[in-house]
Amino acid sequence: MESIFSLKGKVALITGASYGIGFAIAKAFAKAGATIVFNDIKQELVDKGLASYKEEGIKAHGYVCDVTDENAVNALVEKIENEVGKIDILVNNAGIIKRIPMHEMSAAEFRQVIDVDLNAPFICSKAVIPSMIKRGGGKIINICSMMSELGRETVSAYAAAKGGLKMLTRNIASEYGEYNIQCNGIGPGYIATPQTAPLRELQPDGSRHPFDSFIIAKTPAARWGTPEDLAGPAVFLASDASNFVNGHVLYVDGGILAYIGKQPK
Repeated sequence: MESIFSLKGKVALITGASYGIGFAIAKAFAKAGATIVFNDIKQELVDKGLASYKEEGIKAHGYVCDVTDENAVNALVEKIENEVGKIDILVNNAGIIKRIPMHEMSAAEFRQVIDVDLNAPFICSKAVIPSMIKRGGGKIINICSMMSELGRETVSAYAAAKGGLKMLTRNIASEYGEYNIQCNGIGPGYIATPQTAPLRELQPDGSRHPFDSFIIAKTPAARWGTPEDLAGPAVFLASDASNFVNGHVLYVDGGILAYIGKQPK
């Protein structure tokens, strides 16, 4: 069983993996034997990422690249292939969210979210697919969201993008499955990261933050997820263990999507 989950000899590109969910997935890939490549939009973020990987004992390769720029992505993939090796695994992790009521959101703000969260995965996938076809296969993992299935106030652009990413995942699987390319998604639930820390801080009276209470009540697991909760699912979808899994979104949400919620007392 160990061999089918091994990523030994594989080159994995995880976009936006200087920190957070992407960093946790990259660490898991490294422990499974993969060579890690990541990008970020600024050199300072790449440098911070490289330092974090070094602290974990991981030799990672970091590059500056705007994943919404098709020419830059094509140049990045060519550079990785020349300096590191052919990309066997792509994780489209880079993303943004703008929490703005839809009637207050500008079209430019909406387009920016769509550009990063949907157009960029299209651009990056398009860049690696030809080489994967030539080599007889590959793995593409898109970081989707519960908002691929649900709506919520203030996240119209994000939900639209993640819903689109779910369908892009299915279409890549449909179009390139015959070439032994598996494209699947991971849909994280609410994950405890530095970015969500303010939502989990205790109130002055010692009570939970209202949003924290809301998430705990909506989650059968009764807790926030951790970035490490995504490690196993990501390795599974990147390994030979998932060779007949294609076009699927694996929701790692503690059961939120299966749960209607508790009846009010």
